Amino acid sequence: MKVRIGAGATEEEARAVAAALAEHVADEVEVYLGDDDEPAAVHEAPEPAAEEDAEPERELGPTEREERLREEIADILDGGPEKYKARLSEQDKLFVRDRLDLWFGDEGGDGNGDLLFEDGRFANFDSWHPNSPDVEEADPDTRLPADGLITGAADFEGRDVHFMANDFTVKAGSMAERGVEKFLRMQQRALKTGQPVLYLMDSSGGRIDQQSGFFANREGIGKYYFNHSRLSGRVPQICVLYGPCIAGAAYTPVFADFTVMVEGMSAMAIASPRMVKMVTGEEIEMQDLGGPEVHARQSGSADLVARDEEHARELVSDLIGYLPDNSDEKPPSQPAEPPAKPTEGIDGLIPESPNRAYDMHELIERVVDGDSFFELKPEYGKEILTGYARIDGRTVGIVANQPAERAGAIFPDAAEKAAEFVWKSDAYNVPLLYLCDTPGFMAGSQVEQDAILEKGKKMIYATSEATVPKQSVVVRKAYGAGIYAMSGPAYDPESTIALPSGEIGIMGPEAAINAVYANKLNDIDDPEERAEREQELREEYREDIDVHRMASETVIDEIVPPSELRTELAARFDFYEDVEKDRPSKKHGTIL
Repeated sequence: MKVRIGAGATEEEARAVAAALAEHVADEVEVYLGDDDEPAAVHEAPEPAAEEDAEPERELGPTEREERLREEIADILDGGPEKYKARLSEQDKLFVRDRLDLWFGDEGGDGNGDLLFEDGRFANFDSWHPNSPDVEEADPDTRLPADGLITGAADFEGRDVHFMANDFTVKAGSMAERGVEKFLRMQQRALKTGQPVLYLMDSSGGRIDQQSGFFANREGIGKYYFNHSRLSGRVPQICVLYGPCIAGAAYTPVFADFTVMVEGMSAMAIASPRMVKMVTGEEIEMQDLGGPEVHARQSGSADLVARDEEHARELVSDLIGYLPDNSDEKPPSQPAEPPAKPTEGIDGLIPESPNRAYDMHELIERVVDGDSFFELKPEYGKEILTGYARIDGRTVGIVANQPAERAGAIFPDAAEKAAEFVWKSDAYNVPLLYLCDTPGFMAGSQVEQDAILEKGKKMIYATSEATVPKQSVVVRKAYGAGIYAMSGPAYDPESTIALPSGEIGIMGPEAAINAVYANKLNDIDDPEERAEREQELREEYREDIDVHRMASETVIDEIVPPSELRTELAARFDFYEDVEKDRPSKKHGTIL
């Protein structure tokens, strides 16, 4: 290497420059002064250091600082005070960390999950942990690990999900400032990622003695429900209840798309039994106030009831298999399976008389892929069946009248149940199959008091607004506004098809004869003659509403041989998979 420096430099300076550069570049260096042709100094490359003279490489490993951090994390993972952990077994429920292992860990689970990471383990650390400079003397009875709320992300059945889980050993799973902040961040991240959210709830509500930090704040607990509303219809929100969730904690399960309660363990109510007694004087146990029996049968707030914690996970595992990650995606499909029962039995299943009962489950089993019908709210509004299934591997949502329950008449609870199911299915791009066999909406003073018009309106509205592919099948009777609610020809279905047992009319034969011919029949004195005339009128009326006439007038698209119903539906859902529907330009409808 040749270097030229200023002519005014001395030879000693030239030698110093040459030596320094040779050491730096590990090569011979010649230094010239000014324009001289001969170098003023030459320094040869330094000899490489002998291997035995080289400085030994340091062996690096975990430091005391890292070990201390690991001890702190292990302490946090240990949960709240031991006396509260001991009570969990008395209630037959898992410690929250064991619950997360069941859901997302190979140990204790089925290997179909993985907890990817956790956020906010050190929340509220400075208020209780002995390693914090703010804690003079730690009290084991005032532990607040993770501030009682665990949030993070996990792989669940091959799907990325966000999750939260209350730690009941920390102040009964109550919510306070730092835990609230974690909950909100989890929801906000779900809005960004478009991934489903699992809420594993076991909370007594907000910590009343700390409410100034989170209750009315702009980013406080009230923001939970704002975020629930924004997430609604964007990503599936699934909630499982593991204990009595009171007041604010009870709103998360009802805001969620799907709620699972556990027998003997779960409850939710706007106020605790103690508060109810104070306000109203009523004495009532928690399970009678808001247990699974109440919400699965009477309020409709619970979609499913599990036998135990393991069963709850199984139910959610099945449920999520029918849902997409978000509203931009289509629901997942599976390889096609033959139905559980032969399709040839459909026609024999349906009685000729419109008034005779049969179980609609039997027909569904002959149409959908084997064991794929996943029913929701089976004990609520039992006159209508709602649930997800697969036809030839494709996910569909089913709304079906149930003739085995009050002849399949639509009561207020059933209408509300169907409306919510249709609305949810449409939000997550699940095609809809309506199986119609109903005398219509129920009449009477009690159903009027129970808001049959209001709730029936919601069912018709949801059916009208749904933009997913819809198929309507007239199985047997389709009387009155029942054909409207069940997506009949006027409700923009891709097809209205019928089985040969189908009838479509303003009302059934008995009611029609009574309405039109009552006076004329009353004029007939001979009972036998009157009965004969009634039968003639009945048969004439049934001919008038028979689906053959409807098909002849192209009111419906096709009459299908019952044994070919599954094949027909599979072909139509496949053909109309990507159908697009226009809706009027508006902010939103006014019917909730």
